Amino acid sequence: MAIEDNDSKALKTQASWLQSYIESPEKQRQLYKRTLFIIVMSQIFGGAGLAAGVTVGALLVQDMLGTDSFAGLPVAFLTLGSASAALIVGRLTQRFGRRMGLTTGFLAGGVGALGVILAATTDNIILLFASLLIYGAGTATNLQARYAGTDLANSTQRATAVSIAMVSTTLGAVAGPNLVGVMGGVAISIGIPPLAGPFILGAAAFILAGLVILIFLRPDPFIVAKAIAEAKDTNNSKNSKAYSTTQLTNKRGIIVGATIMVLTQIVMVSIMTMTPVHMGHHGHGLNAIGLVIGFHIGAMYLPSLITGILVDKMGRITMAIAAGATLLASGIVAALAPGDSLPFLILALVLLGMGWNFGFISGTALIVDATNITTRAKTQGTVDVLIALSGASAGAMSGIVVASSSYATLSFVGSTLSLLLIPVVVWSRSKPKKQVLINSEE
Repeated sequence: MAIEDNDSKALKTQASWLQSYIESPEKQRQLYKRTLFIIVMSQIFGGAGLAAGVTVGALLVQDMLGTDSFAGLPVAFLTLGSASAALIVGRLTQRFGRRMGLTTGFLAGGVGALGVILAATTDNIILLFASLLIYGAGTATNLQARYAGTDLANSTQRATAVSIAMVSTTLGAVAGPNLVGVMGGVAISIGIPPLAGPFILGAAAFILAGLVILIFLRPDPFIVAKAIAEAKDTNNSKNSKAYSTTQLTNKRGIIVGATIMVLTQIVMVSIMTMTPVHMGHHGHGLNAIGLVIGFHIGAMYLPSLITGILVDKMGRITMAIAAGATLLASGIVAALAPGDSLPFLILALVLLGMGWNFGFISGTALIVDATNITTRAKTQGTVDVLIALSGASAGAMSGIVVASSSYATLSFVGSTLSLLLIPVVVWSRSKPKKQVLINSEE
């Protein structure tokens, strides 16, 4: 009886504070701002975590196997793990809220990073690939966190909210690659291979990001947003019984947003993955590689605040076009740049990061616009699965392309793929069919 009484009191307490948010737009605005602040703090740590695998993953496998042919596999395994994690995090979020979903993903990423360190120490390639799969959970969660700020945002704030989450990733993401040399020294001092050093930072960063979400993301913005939507639906039912539980969903918007993000992910991952290997072949050391990747990741996230404003003001499709043009320029520069020219490689990777940024934020905003709260987190997770799988395929194929041809060929292929955004934009602007009514109880 005592347990039932406690459960009953807990439910009444939860209903009470949810009602307070439903009835107070001011409290909603305050929670929106608080959520953004907490997400910013977690993303600073999360950015440092995701940078480790990107920077030295290919070099670690190349060192362990002694060949370039499988150098793209680390990013492939990482993004494959990211795909699985995106689905799981999306489902957990839909059922239990952002706090549970994001915390689980970040902590899993930290465990994966610890596994990579153990694999490098024991020279166990199977353990390395398995650990990279788990490590991918941190990467997926770092990206899914961008949605948390949109839960309580209106239609003119969504891209900006996404951009705030992403720009905060810059601090950790840029610092991570530039600490490659330092962390390599730390690793040597404790008897660990130097290429595993960045994963020490990755493990600590992901675990700290998870703890920030677990401790501070209260009340959960997704749960509050669902309660607000349900209250509005109840009010609407008084006016129209036939549509009391229906919401409009824009399938075309989901398809267009997902396609934009998938294409930009393929181009970015394929060129980025093989750049460290390409630089190694032309005599660049770890510090130079870390510098180039640091500029690249900075360009992926640092422009986000401006990009978000542009997406909200100029439109999602306009910025998708800008993404295609920037990625095209990046592929051309990367293909034509001398392998020993650090400035040209930095330029190519900066353009690559910017093009990805434009496409990712515009695509994310389209997904949020096209979904409703009753299915949004599940849809977001599913779309992120497609993005991760496309990245995994690009990472795996990039090593094969370079091994059988050249880095220049890979870059030209990437620039050509960016042109596929043109028919996507044309289709998005064609006359749409009627929107489909979806029952929110499904």
